[in-house]
Amino acid sequence: MDALSLTAGEVQPALHRFIEALQHYPYLVALNSNQKRAGLPPHYHHFDWLVAASSHASLEVANVGNAFEQLKISRQRKKWQFGFLTYELKNELESLSSQHPDGLAFPAMAFMEPEWLFVCQNGRIDCLLQADKTHWHHWLEGDVAADESLPKISFQRHVSDADYLRTIEDIREHIAAGTVYELNYCMEWSAVVSKLDGPSVYRALNAKTQAPFSTYLQWNNRWLVGGSPERFLRKSGSALISQPIKGTIRRAADAELDEQLRQQLASDEKEKAENIMIVDLVRNDLSRSCRAGTVLVPALQQVYTFATVHQMISTVRGEMKDASQGIEAIAAAFPMGSMTGAPKIKAMELIEALEKSKRGLYSGAIGYFTPNDDFDFNVVIRSLQYNAETGYLSLMTGSAITYDSVPAQELAECELKAAALLGLFA
Repeated sequence: MDALSLTAGEVQPALHRFIEALQHYPYLVALNSNQKRAGLPPHYHHFDWLVAASSHASLEVANVGNAFEQLKISRQRKKWQFGFLTYELKNELESLSSQHPDGLAFPAMAFMEPEWLFVCQNGRIDCLLQADKTHWHHWLEGDVAADESLPKISFQRHVSDADYLRTIEDIREHIAAGTVYELNYCMEWSAVVSKLDGPSVYRALNAKTQAPFSTYLQWNNRWLVGGSPERFLRKSGSALISQPIKGTIRRAADAELDEQLRQQLASDEKEKAENIMIVDLVRNDLSRSCRAGTVLVPALQQVYTFATVHQMISTVRGEMKDASQGIEAIAAAFPMGSMTGAPKIKAMELIEALEKSKRGLYSGAIGYFTPNDDFDFNVVIRSLQYNAETGYLSLMTGSAITYDSVPAQELAECELKAAALLGLFA
């Protein structure tokens, strides 16, 4: 059917209507930039939102081994594909393993080819793929249903204060010994909830965070809602772009104090050191796929303001040696350095030794491929995940640990990141 133009105030409600209309499909992905706005990093936005739905998965890899090879084969069809890469794919890329409990049980890698695909850009909705002759304009008619309040849920943190503080000191000892020089340490909160509506949770989270890589993912009997501000990797033609985040500070309601906090983050030597270490790692990762001399950092340690936090973000860009090697470029950079530490392999070994939960989809990536093999993937952080078969509800947070880290401050940073999610159910 014809395209449909929206006013600025209609763009976000329309997205939630489309999720509502398509949620009977077992495979549904909504990627939401929360509309283009001033003051965000370059290359962040080229759409308002995308919504894709399918009745079946085109690729689902339960166990690691040859997942990236299967993805390459599936890309030979040159179709739109939406899906995810879990952190556990590290075990295929390196001699690593994961033995921790996993209450969510997402596949290691999965994609679907949409039967419905909508893109909203500059307030204009276009239907790129249509499964049947449904008059989809009708989905936007009538009043928006009032959201029911979310249930009160008590989460259990899997790591006590004492254990967390002791682990940070252990990491600092590893750094002093030269094992690693930065490590991203994460912990899990969980609860068991017999029934929970994903679209309702997503509406509540998105209203609160308005994140530029906001996600609703429905994958059979599991879902994820996310308010990520971070891009893992984008391919546009021969260009690769990664935008790692290291450095977080809270917002304040008072404008003067808020600006003071922003300036505090911009001048924080520890946060700047964390950021530059990960930028160097990302530059190295991209150099494996890019021509010599083309990997540049057009924006270094820039502080950007989001709805709930200020973040320090850098942009790394390079020109690929061979634009047809997109899957290889993803594998060369995965998992993202901002969620591991450096050196990457040793950091991942320590993460497995020190953490208590399997990361799974957390610190993996959600995104899409276009028919011409461009792609864009976020970093899965600031997210809630739910297994409807078991009622298991989970969130994870973490922070980058350097030798200069103060354990109590790192704990406070993790709690700040979790607060936007936990607060939905308070």
